[in-house]
Amino acid sequence: MRALALVFALVCGQVLAFAGDLRVAELPAEARQTIALVRAGGPFPYARDGAVFSNREGQLPKRKRGYYHEYTVKTPGARDRGARRIVAGERGEIYYTDDHYRSFRRILE
Repeated sequence: MRALALVFALVCGQVLAFAGDLRVAELPAEARQTIALVRAGGPFPYARDGAVFSNREGQLPKRKRGYYHEYTVKTPGARDRGARRIVAGERGEIYYTDDHYRSFRRILE
């Protein structure tokens, strides 16, 4: 199935850096907490939470500007926001990155 998706992406001229799908239960506890906050509409612990994610890296499906929003996933021991994020789309799709947007995993409910 993954090979078929890669062929489709190559034919369409769009290669997405998905490392595979991930179930919510497989996420770190901090990511599950962030998803719960996104679903509840906050409150969010970081000022940048909810900012528009522009997808400049082109890793996610192309959508209009403002379609995606990013949220920080707390990283234990980090002095700053760290590299982990949840990116949510307007239609409810959710992606997780633990390497600051270099790759994403689609979250399955």
